[in-house]
Amino acid sequence: MRSDNPNVTQSITQVIAASSLGTLIEWYDFYIFGSLAVIIGQQLFPSDAGASALINTLAIFAAGFIVRPFGALVFGRLGDLIGRKYTFLLTLVLMGGSTFLIGLIPSYSSIGYAAPILVLILRLVQGLALGGEYGGAATYVAEHAPVGKRGFFTSWIQTTATLGLFLSLGIIVLTKNLLGSEAFADWGWRIPFLVSILLVGVSIYIRMKMHESPVFTKLKAEGKVSSNPLKESFQKKANFKMVLLALFGATMGQGVIWYTGQFYAQSFLENTCKLDFNESRYILLWAIFFATPFFVVFGSWSDKVGRKWIMLTGMLLGVICYRPIYQYFIDATNVREFEKTSLANVSEPVIERGLAADRTDSLVTTMVVKTLASGMTFREVKTEIISPDSEVTEQVVIKDVTLSGSTYIMVIFLVFFQVLLVTMVYGPIAAFLVELFPTQIRYTSMSLPYHIGNGVFGGLVPFIATLVASFSGSTPLSGLWYPIGIAALSFVIGAVYINNRVDNNVMD
Repeated sequence: MRSDNPNVTQSITQVIAASSLGTLIEWYDFYIFGSLAVIIGQQLFPSDAGASALINTLAIFAAGFIVRPFGALVFGRLGDLIGRKYTFLLTLVLMGGSTFLIGLIPSYSSIGYAAPILVLILRLVQGLALGGEYGGAATYVAEHAPVGKRGFFTSWIQTTATLGLFLSLGIIVLTKNLLGSEAFADWGWRIPFLVSILLVGVSIYIRMKMHESPVFTKLKAEGKVSSNPLKESFQKKANFKMVLLALFGATMGQGVIWYTGQFYAQSFLENTCKLDFNESRYILLWAIFFATPFFVVFGSWSDKVGRKWIMLTGMLLGVICYRPIYQYFIDATNVREFEKTSLANVSEPVIERGLAADRTDSLVTTMVVKTLASGMTFREVKTEIISPDSEVTEQVVIKDVTLSGSTYIMVIFLVFFQVLLVTMVYGPIAAFLVELFPTQIRYTSMSLPYHIGNGVFGGLVPFIATLVASFSGSTPLSGLWYPIGIAALSFVIGAVYINNRVDNNVMD
């Protein structure tokens, strides 16, 4: 199939492939940091930082989301002034360079607090670059798409965020399995960051061969390019109203559904349910694998029935189902309760003796692997700190839980269901945003609400939910009130104010 513009020789398939590959790599770069938050926290902060290392690392991860709207303004303005193609070539170079450099930053033990500060700076550059990337790619594909199929074609761009996460998880698991746990935690975690430079090089080569958007080319030839896209986007009352409506009625709710289903789910399984490192990632990989085609299904369906109710239904199902789903995760991994009645085997203990962090107390660590009748296994690690006057402080923790057959499948299904909700809210949203704004200011206008909603409201889900759950008196499910509340508010605003009409003319 060819683009509607007779002057453009590239097919819509080539447009989608070139746009999607670069966007996928940018998402990969952005998400490997979050997928390795626990290990990166151990590298960037003092060894005795404890849980605050993870929270501080999630805060650095969140910083990249907070600056995304600024990237949307800077690169959106460039895209509306000089064109879509060269703007998202620039964002690709910035993203790839930052990711590569994160892989080279020395650890806290070498340069102290300069390590987290340098990573924070690079993380901010990543956020700015991603802020400029998505709007350009979605606009570029939408302006090539034939009438009546804009939802279908832009939905391929929508798959890239999830596939970028899939790729990051796959490379992380593969690297860890090849190197072993100790080498991966020590230096192997850097490899997924360094690999990025190869992927970005391929993507730049492909994007250099792309043509400018036919709609923007026509606009430029007619001398109708906006001289000040920021002013036109936000000082004209009608446009600004659409920006606010897109943010509060759509992208805000879409953002929290996306990051709850694809990030908080894995974080919750690993840190709250104590699942094994690989186990939690395999579960998400299977869920993403089965759910990803539904981006295209719901994008295509939105061409026929409208975008609004598909997106809002995904938000409403998240509001209703999140707490029962996460309560099941807790109940299904409660090995302490299960071992009371179904403990089948206990391994020989492995005992290690050394000095505690203060170098005066003795430290004794005893580790056993327990197997339940259902086939579930877990490690029980007991640490005893013995002071010079023989006072003993004891702590027992559960680690590396692996699930049995039926429970494993059920957990995959429940994560799959959450990713399915992601496809409902995310599949049609690129077409929805493109159709909301005129060509002259489209890149700028659609990028800002998308990145505030998706990046700030959504990107803060892992940090805020983890922080809330750590408060005194809270429960492991307390953090869910943040995405549930935001999705419910967005559903109400969207149901009342969003129009379900599909706009076939994006040449205006």
